[in-house]
Amino acid sequence: MANDSEPFSEKLRVPEALTFDDVLLRPKESRMEPDEADTATRVSKGVELNVPVLTAAMDTVTESDMAIAMARQGGLGVLHRNMDADRMAAEIGRVKRYDELIIRNVVTAHPEQTVREVDSMMDHKGVSGAPVVDDETGEVLGIISGTDIRPYLEVGESDAVTEAMTDEVITASEDVTPREALELMYDHKIERVPIVDEANRLVGLITMRGVLKRREYDDAARDEDGHLRVGAAVGPFEVDRAEAADEAGADVLFIDCAHAHNANVIDSAREIKATVEADVVVGNIGTREAAEAVVDFADGVKVGIGPGSICTTRVVTGAGMPQITAVSQVADVASQHDVPVIADGGIRYSGDAIKAIAAGADAVMLGSYFAGTDEAPGRVIQMNGKKYKQYRGMGSVGAMSEGGGERYLKEDDEDDYVPEGVEAATPYKGSLASELHQLVGGMQSGMGYVGAETIPEFKQRAEFVRISAAGQQESHPHDVMITDEAPNYSPDS
Repeated sequence: MANDSEPFSEKLRVPEALTFDDVLLRPKESRMEPDEADTATRVSKGVELNVPVLTAAMDTVTESDMAIAMARQGGLGVLHRNMDADRMAAEIGRVKRYDELIIRNVVTAHPEQTVREVDSMMDHKGVSGAPVVDDETGEVLGIISGTDIRPYLEVGESDAVTEAMTDEVITASEDVTPREALELMYDHKIERVPIVDEANRLVGLITMRGVLKRREYDDAARDEDGHLRVGAAVGPFEVDRAEAADEAGADVLFIDCAHAHNANVIDSAREIKATVEADVVVGNIGTREAAEAVVDFADGVKVGIGPGSICTTRVVTGAGMPQITAVSQVADVASQHDVPVIADGGIRYSGDAIKAIAAGADAVMLGSYFAGTDEAPGRVIQMNGKKYKQYRGMGSVGAMSEGGGERYLKEDDEDDYVPEGVEAATPYKGSLASELHQLVGGMQSGMGYVGAETIPEFKQRAEFVRISAAGQQESHPHDVMITDEAPNYSPDS
């Protein structure tokens, strides 16, 4: 039977694809200092960040502690989905409530309570003061603090709280700004301001400690209501989970699939997008054709087929795309539709991260880079005198047995697993803030070498040069024995 298809030998006339070690940024004339570089960017059509970095939706990387820390530093944490929908909603809620300016769940005192009862209550609840509220109307009658009742100099322990409280209460409405609240506290020498409605009913409380804590994180990623931003991963067919995460307040939903260029996945992603209010990022993809299939509805796309340090997709399946080429192909299409691109995986150094931006990404997502930090789930272990934390791919047997198999479009039947990831240990690194400082600082330096003050300008000005194996070797410290490692470089990375 005649075969009219393309000769098999033609399949070997293949295009070349590149990754991070294959290229360098070409230095250009510059008049800027690295710390002048503005790293603000978008990760989806409706969500902007001051830091172009996300933590991966992996069960050894991102839960609420990591998401809180990332948002405070100006980035975004993406909660993994190896948890049930109720727990995910609770994790989202914890992030959204964590840095609230207005405390909603306020500890209150009531007129009929005694001084002893209020003192004991405040000690038990861990607060130093409480509004006194009418039980029936909810109206604020006064405010009581530890200094009003200790050491019981003017009131007795059995006296009513109304005998000890401050009657003249400085209040504010819900639209008060942090600056206005702080000025009220300084002007009236108080540490807390009850927030009331038009009928003087208590709706919340602002404390000086809370305002000052927020001021420590001026670059934090916050929504229009001032809450920390958080992302959440959902499966391509998990409409119910997507709705629950959206209702809980997630800012961005990430369709979490290893190969999103699948017609069924795309159909489901469209359905989810039509159902929720949150932005929807679709991934992972790695080609121009995949981008063309999703940019008409996606608020962002995530790129990465097999580049992760614990991912075995390329060796198990024989499929994948080197990351620099993958990002550039997707960005060619996405940029024409104003759809942000996230480069996910393969980043070992800050130089890799800024190369991904130069290739067309708007932000980068990292897993192993942050898995060793204090904020990542898991405990610190010691091996051969060194500290490590557990790190595993979502395609590993352990992760798949806890629900991760759906990410690879496989049933959660342990007998049928075909893993595409491994379980490992990553060096313990300390705080997220210190690691992120080194990463972003290196990215800013890269922008300085190109002479670009903003991410959009950098993407326009950046040019690559190809390097050889000898050039790769020359790029690293060589012909020496390193005696003191730098905080942003490890030869084992």
